[in-house]
Amino acid sequence: MNTIQDYLSSDTIDIALLLTLVLNKNTAELITHADYCLTSAEQQTLQKFIQQRADGTPFSYISGTKGFYHLTFKVTTDTLIPRPETELLIDIALTLFSKDTACQILDLGTGSGIIAITLADKNPHWQVVATDYSHAALEVAKANATSNIQFAQGSWFEPVNKQYFDLIISNPPYIKENDTHLKALTFEPISALTAGQDGLSGLRIIINNAPSHLNKNGYLLLEHGYDQQATIIKLLAQNFTNIQTFKDYNQQNRAVLAQLKN
Repeated sequence: MNTIQDYLSSDTIDIALLLTLVLNKNTAELITHADYCLTSAEQQTLQKFIQQRADGTPFSYISGTKGFYHLTFKVTTDTLIPRPETELLIDIALTLFSKDTACQILDLGTGSGIIAITLADKNPHWQVVATDYSHAALEVAKANATSNIQFAQGSWFEPVNKQYFDLIISNPPYIKENDTHLKALTFEPISALTAGQDGLSGLRIIINNAPSHLNKNGYLLLEHGYDQQATIIKLLAQNFTNIQTFKDYNQQNRAVLAQLKN
């Protein structure tokens, strides 16, 4: 195979995406330049990418980027690949406070920074703090930042011991340690995926400690697994009120919003 059309006519997985990456062309340009013959260097790079993809490497790790909400983020194997389901958290958070209000926001387990950075970019008046246990993940998040965000390394609330927030938001690990879904996620960091035998260890820590870091009437917003919502509501009931549940775009239970009791 030499031309763009030769490759597009093959059954190679994600070949159009790989061609856009190698040739720096969009999909429309691939079609209009279908008779273009790839150079030897371009073919060599493309073959490397084809092999990586055939071996299961997600396209986002090959390209090094992934779109989320209105921004494009750098991703590495030290961070999860952003999922469209997590955009639900952004939609919910943006309805809670006025855009001009100087709110204090905490993003726990920020990873590549998609939640913290998106919220700060949409609302520059919000003061956002983002924590993560992984130094490598925080370096990716810092590189992605489009505005002034306070990044801090440590487990959950450790880096913000005496700070208080109007909103604590998190997409924590919530997959069970032996879940069969992990077989399809072998390229992503396991520590950002699993949370004990029931997948709830991180969520328990957040729910139990959030009241000590929330301002009066503050909110806690969490992403969770499709089958965990009922348990999370029970965990929230002691210290939270006005509990609301949300489904993702696939109509799966995906998020819970709760307000601190007075």
